[in-house]
Amino acid sequence: MGAEHPSVLRGHCLCGAARFRLVGPHNWVGHCHCESCRRATASPFTTWVGQPNGAWELTGPEIRSYQSSPGNTRGFCGTCGSPLYFKSDRYPDEMHFYAALLDDPASVEPAEHFHAAERVAWLHLADGLPEA
Repeated sequence: MGAEHPSVLRGHCLCGAARFRLVGPHNWVGHCHCESCRRATASPFTTWVGQPNGAWELTGPEIRSYQSSPGNTRGFCGTCGSPLYFKSDRYPDEMHFYAALLDDPASVEPAEHFHAAERVAWLHLADGLPEA
C-alpha cells in the first residue's frame, strides 16, 4: 500500500504485536449481536468496520487465524489472543475489523445493528439505529 492516504485509520491488538491499517472509505460500520460474535469477544455485541479488499493491511508476525464455522475465518493475535478480523465467503470483497481496536474508535460511527434478534435479553438498545 504505497504512500499514506489522507484518511488512514490504524489499530492494534492488546499487546501491540498485531496491527492493521484501513485506507479510505469503509463499506459500512455496525454492531453485530450474533451468537458467534458474542462468543468470539465475550461481550454482548461487537462493532465492526467493513473494509473493502485492497483498502486494508494486516501486519505483525503474530497474526493467526482459524475457521470458526464453514466459510468463516476469524483472525487474532497469537501473542495476546485479541480478536482482529472476520472474513467470510458470504462477503468475498471485504474484511471486517473490530472498531474497538482502532487507535481512535470515535473516528467511525455505527449506522446499524445486525442480527438484532439474537441480542441478549438484558441488553436494551436506545440509540435509534436500524435493526436487521
